[in-house]
Amino acid sequence: MFQSHKSLLAGAALVLVGCAVGGCTLGRHLATARVSDGERALQEHRLDAALAEFREAVKLDPHYADAHCKLGLVYKEQGNLTAAADSLQEAVKLDPTQVEPLAALAEVYRLLDRLTQAIRAYVMACELDPDNFTLRFELGTCYHRSGELPQAVAAYEEAIRLDPSDARVRSNLGAALAAQGKHYEAIKAYKESLECDAGQPIVLVNLATVYINQQRWETAHRALNVAINLDPNLSVAYERLGYCLWRREAYDAALEKYRRAIELDPKNAAAHAGLGVVLMTQYLEAPEKPELRDGAIEAWHASLELNPEQTKLRSLVDKYRPKIEQPMLTLEEPVPNTSLGGQ
Repeated sequence: MFQSHKSLLAGAALVLVGCAVGGCTLGRHLATARVSDGERALQEHRLDAALAEFREAVKLDPHYADAHCKLGLVYKEQGNLTAAADSLQEAVKLDPTQVEPLAALAEVYRLLDRLTQAIRAYVMACELDPDNFTLRFELGTCYHRSGELPQAVAAYEEAIRLDPSDARVRSNLGAALAAQGKHYEAIKAYKESLECDAGQPIVLVNLATVYINQQRWETAHRALNVAINLDPNLSVAYERLGYCLWRREAYDAALEKYRRAIELDPKNAAAHAGLGVVLMTQYLEAPEKPELRDGAIEAWHASLELNPEQTKLRSLVDKYRPKIEQPMLTLEEPVPNTSLGGQ
């Protein structure tokens, strides 16, 4: 009898040792069952039920990386990005060899605009899965957004190697190259993107913008016409076309395009600014028409109200607005504030 009790105690001791070293086997078994139930709920998009199952799995076995990962995925699906980051961080800490939690964590960091952490997570994920196109592409976008353009170009080029048919990555490559002033390389990337998918009006606008930077007005004009044919309501295309026409001294046509851009998007600050430039150009050629000057200044005011960070435009307003030597009316007291406030 004594020997029997001794054997039972020894067996209990082994269980306790197992719990201390590698996580309780019974807890892992129960947690795995909860994870399975949670995965079924997640597939059926019953997020609250899935969340409850994964939370319980983590309680049963706090060292279960997959349970933390699945919990983080549900938080992400619900839009609770901070909680998602916490759970996914724990999953990665417990098992840094799995791609899924690393990739999900990187995406959550990107959505939170924590780009340095996102880049680090994407780099780690790419090391684990070097032939994953999506990971390379997203790594490139994070480098791009953080202003690390050479690294962005390298990541985009690697993504292109993995999938040469993807139009988006070639377009992003063009944007990164253009931002570095590599105009011909950018043009090549944009054209290759359009070869993959010709129906991209924004890519055509970006291509035209490179042509504009090279002062190739007619070539830019043609690209913008194609963009407008694809999307007749694309405000930015009309705005850039207005600029081309102004540079070619087709002032009335430029005004028409700028006004169309504003009609399509009243918040297009560049279109308001361009409208003012054309009107002021016409005024300088016909100074007997002060209404042109006044229209230009008002258009610039509208642009600055939308985007105050335009120092050159502020200087133009100061330069050309009429100077009043003496005020027409002097008030002893400041004008009262008549805006309505809460009681």
